[in-house]
Amino acid sequence: MMKFADLIEQNVEELAALDTIDAGKLFSMGKKVDIPHAASVIRYYAGAADKIHGEVLKMSNAFHGYTLREPIGVVGHIIPWNFPTTLFFLKVAPALAAGCTMIAKPAEQTPLSALYYAHLAKLAGIPDGVLNIITGFGPTAGAAISSHMDIDAVSFTGSTEVGRVVMKAAATSNLKVVSLELGGKSPLIIFDDADVDMAAQLALIGILHNKGEICVASSRLYVQEGIYDKLVAKLVEKAKAWVVGDPFDPKVQHGPQVDKQQFEKILSYIEHGKKEGATLLTGGKPLGEKGYYIEPTIFAEVKEDMLIAKDEIFGPVLALAKFKTIDEAIRRANSTRYGLAAGIVTKDLNVANTVSRSIRAGTIWINCYFAFDNDCPIGGYKMSGFGRDFGLEALHKYLQVKSVVTPLYNSPWL
Repeated sequence: MMKFADLIEQNVEELAALDTIDAGKLFSMGKKVDIPHAASVIRYYAGAADKIHGEVLKMSNAFHGYTLREPIGVVGHIIPWNFPTTLFFLKVAPALAAGCTMIAKPAEQTPLSALYYAHLAKLAGIPDGVLNIITGFGPTAGAAISSHMDIDAVSFTGSTEVGRVVMKAAATSNLKVVSLELGGKSPLIIFDDADVDMAAQLALIGILHNKGEICVASSRLYVQEGIYDKLVAKLVEKAKAWVVGDPFDPKVQHGPQVDKQQFEKILSYIEHGKKEGATLLTGGKPLGEKGYYIEPTIFAEVKEDMLIAKDEIFGPVLALAKFKTIDEAIRRANSTRYGLAAGIVTKDLNVANTVSRSIRAGTIWINCYFAFDNDCPIGGYKMSGFGRDFGLEALHKYLQVKSVVTPLYNSPWL
């Protein structure tokens, strides 16, 4: 695994270029963040591989008991298109460290880097048959993984709708273990005492990073009434200055949406927002005559029953609303079927503690956003799924706990 990480770092340019070609991701971000981070994820789990152990148990009768943590077996990984490299290794690295063999299916939109990683894995000395890449479509290749009788666990990242299909297939086949990281409609709550410039920047990055194609995007923004006008003016100003264009251009901040289907889906949600009475503050249109580019789009006066507030759009579309009290902010933040992440911006520790413990979501960021770390688990509540990526939690989901008990004879103590 350490050699694998070294080889990734030696091929950063090629790997970043493949993800840019496939997904429209920023080439500069791939070189600086995504590909180096993949190497760090592998090293994190490589460091954990020789620290997997069970416990000695204090049995109440004359027995010696202990637990073993054993590899769960063959794992199927179904990987989405929005972060082809990052999400490949959030699944593959802990499964390798746990001692599992695996089949990974990249999204049909973004297969190239996964195939290159398989090549590097072979060069690194990972034995044949341990890491296998299957390209194909969800209803065929993905369904085969989910329903296969010899696959012991499946890890899926993608939409809630497809997550249901994966879970059903697992249940009706061999009851394989399932881990699901699904959709999100994450709220970012900004209180009156926030620094307006900092908060506006967090809100901007929270929705426009990776052109909004990120499951934990802060796609619902709630701003307290005392700073609402000032913050919205700042946010709109920043959004209008956001540079959309060729993802290979180092000056560009935002590339094209992944494909025509996603492009058209986002535009249809923008039309819904207009028809349902939300106020369009900026954006709302395709950009240019060629390519799947969409302007950064901000809607204000969004109500909870509007589609743009309820559904995961997975694009650069922000739903903005004003609130008065902490209780109102908590209630509106929780008025969603999802529970993947949330953000809080405040200088008041009591407010931060109250709100973070009241929101039903797997990750809460206070005065920051997208603060990922190899040691910090992420995952969902409610219809955002279950199971965790990152941290030792991710390693443990690829391990079985076995209890071993043997009798004790003539022991002087129990």
